[in-house]
Amino acid sequence: MKIRLLLLAFTIATSAIAQEKLTYQKPPKEILELVDVQRAPSVNLDDKGEVMILLYRDSYKTLKELSEKELRLGGLRINPKTNIGSRTSYVKNIKIQKITQKEARQVTGLPKNARLANFSWSPDQNKIAFTNTVENGVELWVVDVETAIAKKLSDATINANMRDAVNWFKDSKSLLVTMLPENRTALIDAQSSVPSGPTITVSDGKKAQNRTYQDLLKDNNDEKNFETLATSVLYKIDINTGKKTLWKKAAMYSSVSFSPNGDYILITEIKKPFSYIVPFYRFPKSKTVYTKEGKKVQVIREYPLDEVRPKGFMATIKGIRSISWRADRPSTLVYAVALDDGDPAKKVEYRDEIFTLKAPFDGQAKSLFKTKNRFAGVKWGDDTTALVTDYWWNTRNTKTYLINPSNPKAKAEILFDRNYQDVYSNPGNFVTFTNEYGRSVLYLQEGNAFLIGKGFTKKGQFPFVDEMNLKTKEKKRLYQSAYKDKMERLYYAINMAKGTILERIQT
Repeated sequence: MKIRLLLLAFTIATSAIAQEKLTYQKPPKEILELVDVQRAPSVNLDDKGEVMILLYRDSYKTLKELSEKELRLGGLRINPKTNIGSRTSYVKNIKIQKITQKEARQVTGLPKNARLANFSWSPDQNKIAFTNTVENGVELWVVDVETAIAKKLSDATINANMRDAVNWFKDSKSLLVTMLPENRTALIDAQSSVPSGPTITVSDGKKAQNRTYQDLLKDNNDEKNFETLATSVLYKIDINTGKKTLWKKAAMYSSVSFSPNGDYILITEIKKPFSYIVPFYRFPKSKTVYTKEGKKVQVIREYPLDEVRPKGFMATIKGIRSISWRADRPSTLVYAVALDDGDPAKKVEYRDEIFTLKAPFDGQAKSLFKTKNRFAGVKWGDDTTALVTDYWWNTRNTKTYLINPSNPKAKAEILFDRNYQDVYSNPGNFVTFTNEYGRSVLYLQEGNAFLIGKGFTKKGQFPFVDEMNLKTKEKKRLYQSAYKDKMERLYYAINMAKGTILERIQT
């Protein structure tokens, strides 16, 4: 009997221990101070280089943030409750500091428990727009740089699930914002929803390679949820009054891009049918130019579903692609066209051809240049100077060409022809400045361009600044750091190098 009582008592005690409710514990003070240290702020400088905003964030997300629900649809990871990317890194505080001042000013009027993101300077550099994520959505806020006072412009109705949720109009008085439709369809709970039929995929017999993508759509429920989360209404919001005016009706907008002069807007709109084997950016879509008043100007291209491509990492689509605005012109589009039909196995002299198309975008596009490899981008300078870059993954080759945009028939010169994985041969990055349109273009002085590099050598890292004469291709070293290896010294040396260029500009 005693043995039975002892066993019963032991069982009860064991059960009590097993059911004890535990909570997360904090480590000792010394460890907590070591880990939970205040991070240095990130810096966002205005175009004139006169004012910087200091953005403060926590080193780690809270347990509440980590526990928030996440939907993975079409290559996106979304918080369905707040309508913003679930992996967004938030800022909790803002300070403003002029370069000439020693101390930064605290921005007042910020929301309590701030979760700030999507920062954007106004074209006149006097305001900064940003979003604040609250428990049930995303709000629009703006801060006045001169007074350092922040104010809320909208309720938590911003749709920040896709790109370009907040864009400034050129007059700096209003914003173009993606917002939730009023009659928005409720999301489907995939775990409790009973399917109405099977998921069917059809093969048309074409041979095609495809990469393994994450977070793809899987069934009809995913399709409906993706459409719901991607659909926005475009509103124009006055920053002084907060008044919103309908600019364009509901659609699946994936990008919004103003022309440099602000007169036109290039909008990408996702279309159906969706795909279960590629992410959303390869779904059917259209790229259309509108006036700043919302009037349709020209459809630049209707893209079909992009599921089938030729074999190879350098494969791409046929026809117009990589559409963007020319940074040194008021309203000129730039795009590439594959001369090998997007098939890297084809033997051709040139892979891509670059075109420009001026407003009102209904004329004949102008051929600018042909690249040996796949087009990678353009750094615009002035009327007679631009740098085109291409690359080829198979050989790791990249070329940088000096071209004359005003005379496409003029012979282009190859400035650099190298293996992009070879850090020792890296010539550095060309120095840019912000032009009258608020876009980054090459800084040129009397036919010279400037390069800032990290300076990898067998003896260590020695950051440098070079002056390059674009006519003779001769380089002159303006600055060479004596420091090496230490990363903090590396960044210090690069900043010193920028100062050297500024001194040279002033003289």
